[in-house]
Amino acid sequence: MHQTIFISIASYLDPMLFFTLNDALAKAARPELLALGVVDQHLEDQRAAIAALPFARQVRYVHLHPQDTLGVSWARNTAFSLYDGEAFLLQVDSHTLFEPGWDEQLRNLHAQLRERSEKPIVSTYPYRFDMVDGRPHYTPGDGRTALVLRPHPEKQLSPDDAVLRFMARHLFTSEPVLGCHVSAGFLFAAGSFVEEIPYDPWLYFHGEEQSLSVRAFTRGWDIFHPLAAPLYHLYKREGTPYASHHWHGESDARRAFHSSYLIERARLRLNRLLMGDGLPGAYGLGTVRSMAEFRALSGIDYVNQTISDPFDGQLC
Repeated sequence: MHQTIFISIASYLDPMLFFTLNDALAKAARPELLALGVVDQHLEDQRAAIAALPFARQVRYVHLHPQDTLGVSWARNTAFSLYDGEAFLLQVDSHTLFEPGWDEQLRNLHAQLRERSEKPIVSTYPYRFDMVDGRPHYTPGDGRTALVLRPHPEKQLSPDDAVLRFMARHLFTSEPVLGCHVSAGFLFAAGSFVEEIPYDPWLYFHGEEQSLSVRAFTRGWDIFHPLAAPLYHLYKREGTPYASHHWHGESDARRAFHSSYLIERARLRLNRLLMGDGLPGAYGLGTVRSMAEFRALSGIDYVNQTISDPFDGQLC
């Protein structure tokens, strides 16, 4: 188990899935220490293509027809079930590009952060990459700033809606920054995160990162935004409809639970977690830290629906 990494990937109709799998293994310094948990929500079962990969024995593959799935949180909960005691967890999206030696970079960073925290989480929104003429192109950060995740000013809290949008803002710094919010598309932590902060399968899409962040914080985990992230994300153009959105297309109409219902169910569940009784149980708040302590760190007051800036205007 020593130094092994479990990579959790939930894919939905994503043509970049195999690119991501191959790139993760090809760029790793110690590819033999990787295990990949893949939940493939696809019209076709692709296990034959998985079996043809040179690292097929390191892949734990589950195929689900898109009509039978219930959203990203549900799929990531299923991916977490493929964890088998590895030392570390890396959760990424199925359209991710890696830097050479990414695994050693993350192990080393985690070891450094253990000097500041017993339970560090490395997470931020990665810089983008784009496919140009079939080849990936990206521009790395300069290592002088951390991307700090903060609530987007266009979305405010209200008494009946705890869902926020988040954005990445630069902070000039020489060390990783203690933060209050995780990116579901890049999260690296000790493997015990899988068991301590299980994915809530009753959430849908919006609010999944808020749930993880607050539940992790109240259980004693600390979120750090690094100066450099050794991977990149293929972002979709905002406002552009995609057939690969879970709520798009004919599959939604044939599901037992339509997306409109799942969105509303998730909203009510997140409200209960953050503004209600804390949602007792495995998917609820922890007891190591309080929501008052989270408010002091983050500036986000879910009870009174206010947001302040704990960085005193230093973000740009």
